[in-house]
Amino acid sequence: MRRIKRYPVKDKNSLQYWPRVVGRLKATKNFIVIQIARYSPSMRLKAWMFRNLLGVKVGKNVSIGLMAMIDIFYPELITLGNEVILGYNCTILCHEFLRHEYRLGPVEIEDDVMIGANSTILPGVKIGRGAVVAAGALVDRDVSPYTMVGGVPARVIKKLQVEEQAENVVKLY
Repeated sequence: MRRIKRYPVKDKNSLQYWPRVVGRLKATKNFIVIQIARYSPSMRLKAWMFRNLLGVKVGKNVSIGLMAMIDIFYPELITLGNEVILGYNCTILCHEFLRHEYRLGPVEIEDDVMIGANSTILPGVKIGRGAVVAAGALVDRDVSPYTMVGGVPARVIKKLQVEEQAENVVKLY
């Protein structure tokens, strides 16, 4: 179940309301910081910028891949646990502008999660500890701990054992 708040609008295009929802100055500052972070090769600098300039809750040893994109309007609604890996060009959104409403919701990524390249995480989603999101997935609902998901929309590929997680890490070294 996604944890989102819905805000109806009278027109068919809620995106035109964005300046009233967030403010131009905040959006501009966030855009500049996020663009610098996207191109920076330094994991430490990215984590510092996310935490200190954007208000993202960032755990220890978080790795943010090149071109990773976070929500420009509400980055402070994002939580990244310890040992999280965000793959190349993945996107984390806390807002959706639809035809008759816009939606806002936090995104929580718990410890030891890997988000694959080119994946998109939608607002209001919680990804449980030890989960793996396959490359190119669209996560539109919560992901249980120690579960691998993939596809559009993301579906369970398999349940992971805690030992499998440790074995996969050991194989890398």
